[in-house]
Amino acid sequence: MKKGQLLYLSQQDVADLQIQMEEIILLVEKAFHEKGNGKIEMPPKPGIHPGGGDNFIHAMPAYIPAMRSAGVKWVSGFPENNKKGLPYITGLLIFNDVDTGVPLAVMDCVWITAVRTGAATAVAAKHLARSDASVAGVLGCGTQGYTNVQALREVLLIEMVKAYDIDPERANVYREKIEADFDLPTTIVDTPREAVSGCDLVVTAGPIQKQPHQTIQAGWMDSGAFASLVDFDSYWHPGALHEMDKFCTDDIDQLLHYQEVGYFQDIPDVYADLGELVVGKNPGRENDNERNCTANLGLAIDDMAVAPLVYQRAIDLGIGQWLEL
Repeated sequence: MKKGQLLYLSQQDVADLQIQMEEIILLVEKAFHEKGNGKIEMPPKPGIHPGGGDNFIHAMPAYIPAMRSAGVKWVSGFPENNKKGLPYITGLLIFNDVDTGVPLAVMDCVWITAVRTGAATAVAAKHLARSDASVAGVLGCGTQGYTNVQALREVLLIEMVKAYDIDPERANVYREKIEADFDLPTTIVDTPREAVSGCDLVVTAGPIQKQPHQTIQAGWMDSGAFASLVDFDSYWHPGALHEMDKFCTDDIDQLLHYQEVGYFQDIPDVYADLGELVVGKNPGRENDNERNCTANLGLAIDDMAVAPLVYQRAIDLGIGQWLEL
């Protein structure tokens, strides 16, 4: 830290740090361990909705004492951005000194959001998926479809990906990237059901919608499978969700907050949050026949778990630009 200055890290700067997914998973898991023991501070995230519809901009503050991390992420999701040549998710993260409150860094949060979301799915899969799960079905071939597979590979022996997207061109680009980066055989399927039935793992990674399109129907998901609902319940018919043996989330208070503003209007009772699973307050998968899922909302502790490493790695490598406060 340079007195009177903060470090600015662009999106490219953050990517250039070459932080590995296995590092991210360990950090996110530690954050959930702290959460499970009640040792974090994280109010439910407030949001605004410019333009209405499913647009959002959220403020996400958190403090993790054990990781000496405090700050806030200001992140937006605008589903129509792809028509303008812009990413769905954009935003910035402010990282503060826990002793003085002084801002230490401002960093782009696009890469951080992408990888920590996949890491949270991996943490959940360690507790809720079968240990021999090998076939992953992905619905939504964007950034989260990619990083969730990337993270799941770190905790399970994935042998095959079945991918579906409403845009065939995007699906083909996704297939090429997954096969090139991870050497994973990837099949583009013609219907959503083919990316659910016959899969051990299901990731729904479309845009978050207050009014779910309810594509995935009851009876599609195999006995013994695990699903990560990255897009909340947008892809899921209530009948399919009520087949779950264990419906989990990353934070119950935030899920209840989302219900108050119109999301998650017909879901099962929440079995546990990830913190409770990580510290063993609630058992995870108890037999090979359970259908389990997690609806991870995306927590500020995920981001604040990663921010200290980003900041320190940037200083060590001399990456970024120092700005006057």
